[in-house]
Amino acid sequence: MNKMKELNLKGHLLTAISYLIPIVCGAGFLIAIGMGFGGTSQGELIPGEFSFWDALATMGGAGLGLLPVVIATGISYSIAGKPGIAPGFIIGLTANAIGAGFIGGILGGFLSGYLAVAILKYFKVPKWAKGLMPTLILPFFTSIIGGLIMVYIIGSPIAALTSLLTNALDSLGSSSLLVFGGIVGLLSGIDYGGPINKTVFAFVLTMQAEGINGPITALQLVNTATPIGFGLAYFIAKLFGKKIYTPAETETLKSAVPMGFINIVEGVIPIVMNDIIRCLIATAIGGAAGGAVSMVLGADATVPFGGVLMLPTMSNPLTGVIALLVNILVTGLTLALIKRHVNQDEMNVEKEMEEEDIDLDDIKIY
Repeated sequence: MNKMKELNLKGHLLTAISYLIPIVCGAGFLIAIGMGFGGTSQGELIPGEFSFWDALATMGGAGLGLLPVVIATGISYSIAGKPGIAPGFIIGLTANAIGAGFIGGILGGFLSGYLAVAILKYFKVPKWAKGLMPTLILPFFTSIIGGLIMVYIIGSPIAALTSLLTNALDSLGSSSLLVFGGIVGLLSGIDYGGPINKTVFAFVLTMQAEGINGPITALQLVNTATPIGFGLAYFIAKLFGKKIYTPAETETLKSAVPMGFINIVEGVIPIVMNDIIRCLIATAIGGAAGGAVSMVLGADATVPFGGVLMLPTMSNPLTGVIALLVNILVTGLTLALIKRHVNQDEMNVEKEMEEEDIDLDDIKIY
């Protein structure tokens, strides 16, 4: 177990995903805008035979097509530093060429990164050749060993697994989509952008790389809806004659809700920490409802981030709007019902803490 912790597999994967997201967002918006105005992603832009929108769609498509290369390079760099970039890039291209897809890129990144580390540690060269180590010897041996392993050992099983998983998700019926979307939504929301959310993100991003946009859309819609649902709970509670937030929490909402519109869920964490159980219950119920509706209706954003900015990239933006509204309403109503009333004594304690003056006599200068 300690050896696995030392490998830090999850940390390297999440680091690579942080590099990947801007590329996916940029390419996703390019292809969405281009195709939205009638463009098509082409294999080659021949002068005089393409429109402006064709150019945008083609640029976006080319970027999305290199996701296995990007994730492999990112993981390899995270593991081995600069010596991991070249072999990660080459092995990522190899995974792409044999149809191993995003999963192949992930495994190829780990393979190239740890191979680079091993060669740096155990491969001894004469002093005169040390200058060639980072530019020639390391990239060559890591690339040829890792590339051959990818082609002849792990590539075909990964390609088969990717195809099986893609076909299985494509064939899900309405009831299965409901359950799957509910699980994705629940897991996406319950730690507010923490490790569980990021683990699910890594999985659904794999699906998006294979052309299945539903799961990642469900996740991102839940992240968008949760802070807005917390804001709605304030108004629903007022209808019931309840005060569910302290003045400080109300101030937090003023920044957390706008952050939610652009898919930043972490703004509600200060509120959650004051009432963890009830907030988690409301988030889980709302996330499960929103995720299920998103999957059943077929919300399919082509970009994995952006909050409400994702809506125009869907083939039918109304599906995303409905999923968001369901998630927001369920989260807000549940939180308003189960969160306890904040009494005046608690208000006064908080006010006293805020207004407490600094005693200058306590300040000492050494």
